[in-house]
Amino acid sequence: MAGSATHLNCSALMPTASVPSHGPRPPRISVLSLSIPVAMGYVPLGMVFGFLFVQAGASWWLALLASIFVFAGAAQFMMIPMLGLGLPVASIALATLVVNLRHVFYGLSLLNRLPAQPWARWYLVFALTDETYSVLTTLPPGTSTRQMVAVALLNQGWWVLGTLLGALIGTQAQVPLLGLDFALAALFAVLAVEQWRSADTPAPLWVAVLSYAVAQAVAPQQALLIAIGLSVLAGLVWPRTSPREAAP
Repeated sequence: MAGSATHLNCSALMPTASVPSHGPRPPRISVLSLSIPVAMGYVPLGMVFGFLFVQAGASWWLALLASIFVFAGAAQFMMIPMLGLGLPVASIALATLVVNLRHVFYGLSLLNRLPAQPWARWYLVFALTDETYSVLTTLPPGTSTRQMVAVALLNQGWWVLGTLLGALIGTQAQVPLLGLDFALAALFAVLAVEQWRSADTPAPLWVAVLSYAVAQAVAPQQALLIAIGLSVLAGLVWPRTSPREAAP
């Protein structure tokens, strides 16, 4: 009995073989590499915003708070002359809503991909800029909540960093920032190429181009909003295609 007990005790101390898991593993993603193209546009554009905000007579820390709690890109630039004219906050908020109305369509297309955790879901809704949306839609299925939030947080961090640098420069010297506005156009070009390369078909890109061409011809002042509506309509009526089957 003693020998048997010794055998049982020894076997209990032996490590058990782990059963290999055959479930899908989360993809390995370098969040920093995904965010670097965004940084190339956000840092210089954030600098322009911080610089202009301070030159308009506001304090540097107000520019920083705007990029942290508003984070609206083009609407922040629009906010500068409106604040300079002394317009009420309600008017600025309404104008911001109109300018960023396209984000409603972005969010609708991401409903099934947003994480279930309330804090992560609400932050991604808040931080869903054009560039962040473009990066999130190229992430493979199964991407973890932490990686998705890290992409959005890092993208906002680049904008905040650029705002801080521009605001500090604006308080010290008069520095011309001509030409930096082209960084946004270059950034959109890079993101469009990445979307084209990751898509199974170039049809969405051509639909967007044709929609904007039609909108520009019909109503140039509202071309972007009309083009978004036409693209969404095309997505609703476009015939669904079955996913490609992997080769045996």
